[in-house]
Amino acid sequence: MPRRPVAAALLIVALGCDARTDDVAPSPPAAPPSALASRIAAIALAEHALWHRPFIDENGRLASMTVAEAEGARLADGRTEAWRRVAAYWRESGLLWRMRAMPGAAECAYSPDDAAAIALCRTFLIDHPWSAAFVSWVMTKAGVPGFVASPSHVEFVAHAYRAPGGRPYRLTDPALEAPAAGDLLCFVRSAGEPLGHAGLRAFLDSHGDAALPMHCEIVAAVGQGRAHLVGGNVLQGVTLRVLHVNRLGRLWGLPQRTGLDPGCAPERPQACSFNRQDWAALLKLDPSLQAAAPPPLPSPPAR
Repeated sequence: MPRRPVAAALLIVALGCDARTDDVAPSPPAAPPSALASRIAAIALAEHALWHRPFIDENGRLASMTVAEAEGARLADGRTEAWRRVAAYWRESGLLWRMRAMPGAAECAYSPDDAAAIALCRTFLIDHPWSAAFVSWVMTKAGVPGFVASPSHVEFVAHAYRAPGGRPYRLTDPALEAPAAGDLLCFVRSAGEPLGHAGLRAFLDSHGDAALPMHCEIVAAVGQGRAHLVGGNVLQGVTLRVLHVNRLGRLWGLPQRTGLDPGCAPERPQACSFNRQDWAALLKLDPSLQAAAPPPLPSPPAR
């Protein structure tokens, strides 16, 4: 009997999720994730646990939240302040140098103890989205060969679109291929253009390397009719998202923005869902890749 991926089993136990699949037929046994994919998923899940396991359920509702990005409150280890952990994502991903001109970035390059430096660093963490830094940190820790760290998600997507051989990721349509541990699932945050996968490809073809607000999350486990994703800076924490998959393992009933959606409002609660997004990209991890040694940390920028 094939073994269920360890990450998926641990996740279901940790969340106390209902493993029944009343509305979704179970997926057939899938090939076990590669060692690299398992490593990516394990690092992401460990961070989620450190943040007291906040999650968005399959109905798009925030189920729990304990601590936020720039707070001095402690994470689940009882020692680490939330803001210091976010600063570490910037620093240990090697991305802080790209932000060195921003107020507070230099203070985040070390572990400050004086009140003025702490305040400046925490201001930087609030003012600059860190979701891409989190993904970059996980990939750096996992030693994903060929992954290019970036403070912008669209750079992950554009690289996957243009990379020869699709290494380490290749861009696919989330409606057509099944997600697996180690993959990235992404949506467009911009209110205008693109919409969906076709719109994203058209944008990449016509706009080159132009900026596009996006957000990507790491697929941590797929099984029992559910996909579990972990994202950074999701409601100011490292948050898990639950989505449905069908018997083929593909995303099922994914709430997709159309551009004509009624706005979320107290009088329209049915229109409110954190899962309703412009889902446009599934980045598939090359299953043949093996983990590389993480690169050395860069020197902090001069103060």
